[in-house]
Amino acid sequence: MADGTGQRIDKWLFFARVVKSRSLAQKLVQSGAVRINRDKTTNAARLVRADDTLTVSIHDTVRILKIRDCGTRRGPASEAAELYEDLSPPPDNKARGKDAEPSKGGYTPPKRPPNKKERRAHERLRWG
Repeated sequence: MADGTGQRIDKWLFFARVVKSRSLAQKLVQSGAVRINRDKTTNAARLVRADDTLTVSIHDTVRILKIRDCGTRRGPASEAAELYEDLSPPPDNKARGKDAEPSKGGYTPPKRPPNKKERRAHERLRWG
């Protein structure tokens, strides 16, 4: 859309492959997770134009996208990547510790299934 009229925000998010479906894009905007030029919006029909900056909070990350162009279709990922410029800062490795090893905690499955005695002991422990 080179004429500068704009495009609905939910449609643009779908065309740019930020979300998988247009209905998910509508829900994302209505939840307040999208800002257009630093202004929070809950209206999925709000128009965006080239040079607008979107701040999208999705999947516990914040993406800052500068709109280059409004799309005409949901094409391949290479075509969608041309619709915006990603201004997001690189992920912060200091939160986990850059040199930290992955955590060793959590569930590790046993090498063999429990025998009858171990199963009964587990049931007694579990149910009292």
